[in-house]
Amino acid sequence: MTPSAATGRPPALRWVLALTAVAGLVVALDQLVVATALDTIRRDLGASMADLEWTVNAFGLGFAALLIPAAELGDRIGRKRAYLSGLLLFAAASAGCALAPTTGVLIGARAVQGAAAALLSPAALALLTEATPPRRRGAVMGVYAAVTGLAVVGGPLVGGAVAQGLAWQWIFWINVPVIAVVVPLAHAVLTEHTGRPTPPDVPGIALAATSMFALVWALVRSGSAGWGSAEVLGTLVAGGVALAAFAVRQATAAHPMLPTRLLRQPAFAAGNLSALLLTASLFGTVFFLAQYLQVALGHSPLGAGLRFLPWTATLFLIAPVAGRLQDRIGPRALICAGLLLQGAGMLWIGANAHQHQGYGASVAALVLSGAGTSMAMPAQQTTVMTAAPPALMGKAAGTFTTVRQLGGALGIAVMAAVFGSVGGEASPAAFTDGFSAAVTAAGALALVGAAFGLLAPGRRRAAVPDDPAGDGTGHAVQEELGAH
Repeated sequence: MTPSAATGRPPALRWVLALTAVAGLVVALDQLVVATALDTIRRDLGASMADLEWTVNAFGLGFAALLIPAAELGDRIGRKRAYLSGLLLFAAASAGCALAPTTGVLIGARAVQGAAAALLSPAALALLTEATPPRRRGAVMGVYAAVTGLAVVGGPLVGGAVAQGLAWQWIFWINVPVIAVVVPLAHAVLTEHTGRPTPPDVPGIALAATSMFALVWALVRSGSAGWGSAEVLGTLVAGGVALAAFAVRQATAAHPMLPTRLLRQPAFAAGNLSALLLTASLFGTVFFLAQYLQVALGHSPLGAGLRFLPWTATLFLIAPVAGRLQDRIGPRALICAGLLLQGAGMLWIGANAHQHQGYGASVAALVLSGAGTSMAMPAQQTTVMTAAPPALMGKAAGTFTTVRQLGGALGIAVMAAVFGSVGGEASPAAFTDGFSAAVTAAGALALVGAAFGLLAPGRRRAAVPDDPAGDGTGHAVQEELGAH
């Protein structure tokens, strides 16, 4: 690690973890914080259902489309610089959301938030990975995953509480003072890192952005336009062609944006594919559960958010423990077992909804599912980031975060299609039928993810020497992981 210019020493790991976790918290929270505030936004701005859909999806579209190019930019201008720039742009976009007089302005500001998150997220994850010695990556990633997981599941609670107790604008205003505190601290504490200085792969950047934009657009529009529509089919085909062209470009370019040797590693593939399906299952369930609790069970926005707490508390408590355990047993067991538990919990919730049982019958299922998610998330992050050498960590982080964004869009799209084919919004009973089928599909996605987890590394063969500095910032030593 490059020493700090001020002290001659690398920054303490606890500071790097705190600063990057705040970035992960802000980004993850804003993805779903609007879920339980949508009805308030609809009344205040006179928004249509399509407007509300885009209020949620504009963030994800900007985020997913720009993640890989933004990670490449961060490797070139410096990951600290990208992190700080992303924070400042995110704060400005959050203020734009809060001040939006119309839904059109709100949707545009949400898209800018997504672009800022694309610059911020991979830079933060790469900075944290580079600051952490290999023997401690599991534990550190466990804390990071707990914070971001808490934000994902706690988003509906925060959104419901703010919308009901204050005003929906405050779900965006809250970002501004937080970022105002973090930016000067990060500027003083973090050290700069860059990737390998190679010529930019301009065609690769364009193809990556085009493919992600088209694929996410198709997934987002599949619910309202229909899977068989010319718009959805056309953008799916265009996205697939652009993605195939991107793969060919990376295999043949002299200086590829995403070296194919990463893609050929089983560990890299296992972490990304299992994360795709975990996120699809998780985001889809959060999206529909927030509505089910209000539409079918009659709870207020705040009441719906509070009923996420068994899930939220489990993520917060178990992810750090799972991260430390991973350093001893390897990530494979945690990814597979975690996704099996997540899937079992969601199948249980689906069965309870099918039998029209109340919320209380599903509390244990929420705890089970949350425990599984908490086990798998840090193991997936560590698997992907450990597979990348330091010069490629920004690209690995960008790829991993892109895959999770695609997973979120995929999960909501798949569950929306299942929901519409079985139930609907005509009555609480119809909504319950649709929700039961949709969350059952989410359980199936998690179980498929568990199968991909079998490709992840197993128990470590050799221990990594202790950190001589004693503060977690010692020399990074590549750890060996067990055979697949």
